[in-house]
Amino acid sequence: SAASDVYKRQAVRNIRRDANGSLKDLLKEKAISEDEQRGAEEAIQKLTDSTIKQIDDVLAEKETDLMAV
Repeated sequence: SAASDVYKRQAVRNIRRDANGSLKDLLKEKAISEDEQRGAEEAIQKLTDSTIKQIDDVLAEKETDLMAV
């Protein structure tokens, strides 16, 4: 349902937030450089965007199927 898709998108965003938080912690501990942090954040954002697009595509397909009935 559309409501569950909203929760799925929110879950993906929460994972992104937690991952970015972990990167900030690693940077504070000097375990990674600022460049490494930036690169990882960009990779996380691309993965987030891709996953949310997949969720949106499935939702659009469900809506199309419902309209056909």
